[in-house]
Amino acid sequence: MTEIFKGRLAILGMGYIGLPTAVAIATRGIDVIGVDINHVTVAALSRGEVPFVEPDLAVAVSGAVAMGRLTATTETPEADAFIIAVPTPFNEDRTADLSYVKAAAEQIAPKLKSGNIVVLESTSPPGTTQKIGDWIGAVRPDLRMPRDGETGADVFIAHCPERVLPGRIMIEMITNDRVIGGLTPRCAEKAASIYRLFAQGEILLTDAASAEMAKLVENAYRDVNIAFANEISLISESLHIDVWEVIRLANRHPRVSILSPGPGVGGHCIPVDPWFIVSAAPTLSRLIRTAREVNDHRPHHVAEQVVEKAKRFRSPTVACLGLTFKANVDDVRESPAIEVVGLIAKALPDVDILVSDPYVSTMPALLTKYENLHLEGAYQAVERADIVVLLVEHEPFKAMRHTRLGGKVIYDTRGAWH
Repeated sequence: MTEIFKGRLAILGMGYIGLPTAVAIATRGIDVIGVDINHVTVAALSRGEVPFVEPDLAVAVSGAVAMGRLTATTETPEADAFIIAVPTPFNEDRTADLSYVKAAAEQIAPKLKSGNIVVLESTSPPGTTQKIGDWIGAVRPDLRMPRDGETGADVFIAHCPERVLPGRIMIEMITNDRVIGGLTPRCAEKAASIYRLFAQGEILLTDAASAEMAKLVENAYRDVNIAFANEISLISESLHIDVWEVIRLANRHPRVSILSPGPGVGGHCIPVDPWFIVSAAPTLSRLIRTAREVNDHRPHHVAEQVVEKAKRFRSPTVACLGLTFKANVDDVRESPAIEVVGLIAKALPDVDILVSDPYVSTMPALLTKYENLHLEGAYQAVERADIVVLLVEHEPFKAMRHTRLGGKVIYDTRGAWH
């Protein structure tokens, strides 16, 4: 008989992954405690409010809190299962910063009882799930940690990487297949009992290292293909060829599907995760490293093009449309648009640069040092601008395609006005 989890669940990290996961489980009749170090986030969740924009999330959180199934706290409670959904950024040398994961494991350790389940959802290099067992074991030598080929562990530790797209999290959380890798087969099966509560996609059981690597490979695949599109854009630009027309024609081949170029790659996964592969096998990951370098350089190229266009004017005004890392969300993590705007502001300190984004109400911290940057509504910014730079294809911006653009120098990095 397929096992289904019954008990009390704690999720550490109430961000873009932890909170939707908490709601998905709480609405299936499980008591879920959301843990976060941010007091503001905890207070908002306790009122049934969400700290970020994601379609359908607000209603789901409000309902789960009203039913008493979802609560929030800053302290790690006792529970029957724990999910770790904390950030895994990279260090200056591009290796993974696992300090948040380690801190979460050490917070869970004193609360563990025999039979508990610990699942890591945070994207991590191969071997991190095993480290969680080591970190917990150092705090709780009285508990037997799972070891491959052994039986009789007191706790069950596994990795289940998230694989959802911002803007569609509440849909893909339910419908996507899930990969669950355990430190032992029994660990994988115990972790799967949690995801069977809400996942309609297929649940694929494997070992922890394979699950960790699979998630990194998914994002490296995307990164390499985006880098190909960006490199084609650079080559086409140098040859004075319309890259959008080239891609449109090439994609009519039945076995070709080139992605769209852009100002760079952003978000919490794709700009970060491939570096974990590079750091794990630096001499073997030449293609992955090159793709990262191509995409990391893209914001610099876009900024250079805008600065070059500004030389046509005596005293130009530049409008930059978009600050988030993708369309129709408020997520600015690793956003290339922010880097582009900052580079333009630095290169043109005497030029007024008007910045607009319908999902961003205050200037991001990385841009507050530039006195020539001003947040403004999109239509007002375009009306005043000599140069208009489209960085994010938000729906309101796409609707401006046939209005207010006459006589402007247009730099469309997304092809939305092509």
